[in-house]
Amino acid sequence: MSETTDAHDDVNLPELQSTGAPQAEDSGEEGQIQRSAGELEAVFDVPVNVSAVLGKTQIEVSQLLKLARGAVVELDRKVGEAIDIYVNNRLVARGEVVLVDERLGVTMTEIIKGGIS
Repeated sequence: MSETTDAHDDVNLPELQSTGAPQAEDSGEEGQIQRSAGELEAVFDVPVNVSAVLGKTQIEVSQLLKLARGAVVELDRKVGEAIDIYVNNRLVARGEVVLVDERLGVTMTEIIKGGIS
């Protein structure tokens, strides 16, 4: 039996279900304890840098200097392909570009467990 799943189904955020706050629980083998939202309150006001990367390319400086208004720079992603979302230069999620009140935004479609440097 084959089932199709939406990319949004991959995101599992139990802390948003029912009470809205995660509870402290033992993570088992690793022996670490997940902290509740109340225990993490001290870091809620710490600013972080969030970047949504549409794609990347590598060009020589001479090519860069020749770019003018309206120039097109080809990126390594295809139209509709997920973009990378970084927090403090660490890959934490993938998502899609959306339009919100005439501004660009990003919706997360996949959380990257453990984050990739």
